[in-house]
Amino acid sequence: MTFKTDIQIAREANKKPIQEIGAILGIESADLIPYGHDKAKVSSRFVEEVKSRKNGKLILVTAINPTPAGEGKTTTTVGLGDGLNRIGQKAAICIREASLGPNFGMKGGAAGGGYAQIVPMEDMNLHFTGDFHAITSAHNLLSAMIDNHIYWGNELEIDERRVSWRRVLDMNDRALRDTVTSLGGVSNGFPRQTGFDITVASEVMAILCLANDIDDLQERLGSMIVAYRRDRTPIYCRDIKADGAMTVLLKDAMQPNLVQTLENNPAFVHGGPFANIAHGCNSVVATTTALKLADYVVTEAGFGADLGAEKFMNIKCRKAGLAPDVVVVVATVRAMKMNGGVAKADLGAENVAAVEKGCPNLGRHIANVKSFGVPVVVAINHFVTDTEAEIQAVKDYVAEQGAEAILSTHWADGGKGAEALAHKVVQLANSGAAHFAPLYPDDMPLFQKVETIAKRIYHADEVLADKKIRDQLREWEDAGYSNLPVCMAKTQYSFSTDPNLRGAPTGHSVPIREVRLSAGAGFVVVICGEIMTMPGLPRVPSAENIRIGDNGQVEGLF
Repeated sequence: MTFKTDIQIAREANKKPIQEIGAILGIESADLIPYGHDKAKVSSRFVEEVKSRKNGKLILVTAINPTPAGEGKTTTTVGLGDGLNRIGQKAAICIREASLGPNFGMKGGAAGGGYAQIVPMEDMNLHFTGDFHAITSAHNLLSAMIDNHIYWGNELEIDERRVSWRRVLDMNDRALRDTVTSLGGVSNGFPRQTGFDITVASEVMAILCLANDIDDLQERLGSMIVAYRRDRTPIYCRDIKADGAMTVLLKDAMQPNLVQTLENNPAFVHGGPFANIAHGCNSVVATTTALKLADYVVTEAGFGADLGAEKFMNIKCRKAGLAPDVVVVVATVRAMKMNGGVAKADLGAENVAAVEKGCPNLGRHIANVKSFGVPVVVAINHFVTDTEAEIQAVKDYVAEQGAEAILSTHWADGGKGAEALAHKVVQLANSGAAHFAPLYPDDMPLFQKVETIAKRIYHADEVLADKKIRDQLREWEDAGYSNLPVCMAKTQYSFSTDPNLRGAPTGHSVPIREVRLSAGAGFVVVICGEIMTMPGLPRVPSAENIRIGDNGQVEGLF
């Protein structure tokens, strides 16, 4: 059987002018700033105007821990959005923008797949509307102004050994993780050790995704701590006087992007923090605007529910006053088999025993999501190699966990293949069963918040942190940051910090390597295990196969 590639399907899409997509949601052409014919930004004036309207229902799509077998979280998000519209509901989709790093590395794009895609797919996975470039430029403007301040006399008395603000680049480049700047003599400044993170890990990215409006954006940017004096008192971005210029660079990026699915349904694509090293959710502005315009909003959070969904609940919902009505946990039969010990090359053969052995990973995620007081439904993202017996094994296991698993064929059939899932989501969303509450209160000590996540979500026995890290957390508490949530940076492949430990492990430890205060974004980043905030390229990066073909079109992207 021959299948079309994602990019072939996307190029055959019958796209409508973006003004027609806006009209579905009641957005007038005057409030759309077009980027070509098929994508536009929604004006900040319109975003402000609709804030007083009633909210629709919020549906979060999350997943099991990712495996090389594939799960299809974004594909399911898009398919469910199309499915809801097919059954007569007014639905919109909210997802994140794609980072260039994974696109040219190994993960690939972030627009869905098969017949459940958002288009224009190539634009979305490359430069799109320039939001990431604006974030990179704003971040690095601050970097330049910090070093410039030190060069011209250092009036703020910055301790050059304690400049905490690193530079960023939206590309996987391990050579930049640790660098020395200002070499070459007096005219180049004062040499110091620093490094780069990937743009999606920037606090500026987090702020863009959590800010309510342009004024909130500037206030948060100004509150970022960038360095310390010798007496350990903090230097803020506003002290460097960079917050105004940064806000100017981010003015357009702050406006959410509107595009469409293959079935011409509206989709907001805005912001792009990774869930393994950042908070992993699309922008608050996009989500809250969509909730004012649609009866159902389907959004996703990155990677497995132990990362993206946990941060969606504990950070995004807490900060934005949101509460999900339903959570969809995506799983595949293939991934269950891989969690059950089957090698990737052998996933095509029926193996019900391996499916059953791998299901505890799914069960752990179901239980974790339920602990937030939100009803759960499992979407089995269908692969053609799945057998009836394997599918039934997943359904039976999920039923034992007090939930329902629904087979969805949206990859092959688009919205039609997600109609059964859509009906179940509507039923749960309107059942009144959701009683959402974050996992921990604001006033819990920071280290106890880390332990709560490690023990209740990861099922670890302990958190390992040396005295230096514990003292740093206490210092931040004493400085007035005790009420912040924590953002765990951890491998996405396992509940533990060992990426090779699949299934639902218990009895493991969570070692903390570093903590970072994101005072502007409003959380503390806790870096665990060997996770990197600047990824590297794989042995054979996808970039090797990407080129312009004889027909002038991009080849090898997907």
